[in-house]
Amino acid sequence: MQATKATLQQRPDATAIDWRTAIPEQHRRSIRTWLWSIAAMTFGIIVIGGITRLTLSGLSIVEWRPFTGVIPPLSEAEWLETFELYKQYPEYQTWRTGMTLAEFKFIFFWEYVHRLVARLIGVVFLVPFIWFWLKGRLTPPLRRRALALFGLGAAQGLMGWLMVMSGLVDRPSVSHYRLAAHFVLALTILGYATWLALELRIREARTSIALELRSLLKRGLAAVGVLLTLQVVWGAFTAGLKAGHFYPTFPLMGGALAPPDLLRLEPALRNFVDNPPAVQWTHRVIGTLLALAIV
Repeated sequence: MQATKATLQQRPDATAIDWRTAIPEQHRRSIRTWLWSIAAMTFGIIVIGGITRLTLSGLSIVEWRPFTGVIPPLSEAEWLETFELYKQYPEYQTWRTGMTLAEFKFIFFWEYVHRLVARLIGVVFLVPFIWFWLKGRLTPPLRRRALALFGLGAAQGLMGWLMVMSGLVDRPSVSHYRLAAHFVLALTILGYATWLALELRIREARTSIALELRSLLKRGLAAVGVLLTLQVVWGAFTAGLKAGHFYPTFPLMGGALAPPDLLRLEPALRNFVDNPPAVQWTHRVIGTLLALAIV
């Protein structure tokens, strides 16, 4: 074990290939399992987040208590106290007046599960990470990558609360900018954890032909990746602004390829991020370009 640890510590400036091969295969396997677990849980929380949004549950918990919040209300008195706290905020006061305690428990459940899984992901990351570090199984390059993954997770937790805060004001709906940032961060964490897991497994041939094909593939994927990222962002804008409720026809919008109120805001560029019809139109255009790029 000491020899393995010494070997890892002697290679702080290893290349992308070196930092993989410097880790014995049996250790790479356990690290891959850890990273795949994080990726799987991240995918799961994205699904739960979607359910939370579809059930309009995201503003049901109006406090951010990272540690004590893991315990939900247990007694009837605690539930009534939590419900009374929710009633003080605009969502209840504007369109949920008259909600019963049973109905509140339903929306509370989904937001609570969403936050609980987020905490579990943090535990699943930190406990193995500390153990791998203490055992000397992480090369410095891999350690830096893992810390970057942790930083993304911490930023995601903060962004999640900032998003909720934006809906606890006069207008009981979250900022579509923060919603987009929250969603993109989740996909980034999923993609990065998956990439790290694959990096610890793939051993492709390093022939000149293989490298050339890989370079061409990377350039093509980069273009698709940019369009896909933009599509995700405008998809979140569309969801946050409920822009899909405008012009529910395809391919025409109001009888034309572009809606008549495409540029109703000033300055003109603001329409493409704040004007629901223009946001939906942009989402359609990017989707079309993405499909053409893939073909």
